Parts: sequence; structure tokens; C-alpha cells
Amino acid sequence: MPHANHLGQPIGAPLAGWKPPPHPPREALAGRSCRLEPLEAAKHARELFDANALDADGALWTYLPYGPFESFEAYEAWVKDAAAGADPLFFAIVDTQSGKAAGVASLMRIFPALGSIEVGHINYAPPLQQTVAASESMYLLMKRAFELGYRRYEWKCDAFNAKSRQAAQRLGFSYEGLFRQHTIYKGRTRDTAWYSVIDSEWPALREAFERWLDPANFDAQGRQLRRLSELTGPLLKQRG
Repeated sequence: MPHANHLGQPIGAPLAGWKPPPHPPREALAGRSCRLEPLEAAKHARELFDANALDADGALWTYLPYGPFESFEAYEAWVKDAAAGADPLFFAIVDTQSGKAAGVASLMRIFPALGSIEVGHINYAPPLQQTVAASESMYLLMKRAFELGYRRYEWKCDAFNAKSRQAAQRLGFSYEGLFRQHTIYKGRTRDTAWYSVIDSEWPALREAFERWLDPANFDAQGRQLRRLSELTGPLLKQRG
């Protein structure tokens, strides 16, 4: 039920005692299958460039505002620039088994005063795609945001990026709508699909992730016994 002011008008619930969370620290996050390390050109650029090179047709870059990079030097320069900022705050995703970086992701559009934060610039090289590490990396970033005290965790993507939209819902993000002609990149217009998880939804979603990530959910060959979407699907407020 909505709250009401002294005029009887419906208003949002009061946030008694709520305090803005801190800015996410530039600290590593460790899981079973992956480790998220603050992005560093000297440490990660070469491994990431080599992993990205396995994407021969360049499909990785279609829906990102930069890339593909024709040379290591060009990519290294991009990594140096990306690593220097605090928003977006970039992480390299390091596969625990291989010990090599095979993807990046960031926390971005960080608004502590509003309790809002977004995950973005997600780029999985072929060795990381469709792996437990890819999903666990998203869990670790979401967990960091909510444990810091953020109220809202966002995912946005090009409306034509079907894989990103499917991934958002598999990871428990509820669809919120379409922003038409939201931005321009690579000389073309972009309609943006918006998704989010809010703090009241996090406990159930955290349990779903932990059940899926439990080693007991995988057989001797590493195949999942229960899909993550089976656990997160019932938690979605809206699909799209």
C-alpha cells in the first residue's frame, strides 16, 4: 500500500535511517571459479588481448562503444585509460583454473546519494563465455554492491542485443522498459533496454545464486544439474 502525505496524496515510503553507501573500493573479489581483480594494463592487457583475439569475427564488440582493436598497442592504451577511472570501476575477470584474465566488467554510474549503481562494459572473451566463472563474476559484483548498501543495481543494453537481454533475466534482473533513441554510438542510434534488481529482492536472489554455485549442483564432468534460470525465473517481476 502506498504511503500518503498530509494532503492524502500517495507518496513513496520513507527511508528512515538510510545512509548513502560508500563508493565501491578498488579491491579484488574472489569466488570458487573466478577472481575479479582491479584492471591493470601491465597485468591484464596482454592476456585479455590474446583471449579476445579468439573471437575471429569481432562479434564481441558489436554492442560496445569501442573496439575491435587492431593491435595490442591500441588495446593496451584503452586498458590504461579504463583502469585509471573510478566510474566506471573496471575489473579483469580471471579464471581460477587457467589463472588467466579472459574478460572485463565494471561497476558504473555510481550514485551513492541515490543508492544506485550499474554493472556494465561486460565483455567475455570466448574462453569465458558460457562458463560458471562468467556467471559467478556477475554474482560477485552484485553481492559487493548490495553488501555496501546500494538499493538499486542496474543492467542496461542495446535493445537489439538479444544475448545481453537474455543474460540479464537469467541473472535475476527484472525488465523495466525501453528508452527509445536513448543514445548514439558507433554512428548509430540505440534504444536501450533497462533491467534492475533492488535490495528487497537481493536475499532471495543471493540464495538462488548460492544454490546454483554449490558444487553439489554440478556432476563429475562439471555439468550443471539445475539451471540458474530455473532458480531466478520465479523471482522476476517482469520479463522483456
